[in-house]
Amino acid sequence: MEGKNLVKTYPTIACCGLDCDLCPTYYTKGPSRCPGCCGPDFFNKHPSCSIITCCVKNNKFETCAQSNEFPCQKLKDWDEYDSFICHRVSLKNLNFIKEKGIEEFIKQQNQRIAFLEIMLKNFNEGRSKSFYCIATALLPIYDLEQALTESNDQIKNQGISLKDLKVKSKILKEKIIEIADKMMIELKLRRK
Repeated sequence: MEGKNLVKTYPTIACCGLDCDLCPTYYTKGPSRCPGCCGPDFFNKHPSCSIITCCVKNNKFETCAQSNEFPCQKLKDWDEYDSFICHRVSLKNLNFIKEKGIEEFIKQQNQRIAFLEIMLKNFNEGRSKSFYCIATALLPIYDLEQALTESNDQIKNQGISLKDLKVKSKILKEKIIEIADKMMIELKLRRK
């Protein structure tokens, strides 16, 4: 398949190692919804990037982890210098895929997706989608579960209404930020 007809088998796993299932634009409703990396109708919505050109168009790979040249120079500096914060886990994700396979990576990511969906359904007051997406992409799975458990316990113990999304969101965000700070994981880009 060539050009605009090219569709990856796993479009929610980007060539560069991002998990599109954890991206705010993947959760958008309507025509601006992202179909994932090289998903159906991708090339009509997004310009191709040099990584897609190399990985998919030129080599017919699902991810860069399949390349004998992985990691290439393009990917090596992402965790420190790229402006897209979720690229900080790209190499980690690709190394996991290289070692254990994309199917195992998807199984692991399904846990993250489940936590994100809980956050969006039960804790999003309308302004937290991007924060929750970034947190589920960057924090360890165990810590995401811990933040949700502790938040639910606090909500129950304080008798907070399950309908009070503003208060529930504040509680969960505080738990997530506390965990991220302890692990020295920044959930937003530092301004220089």
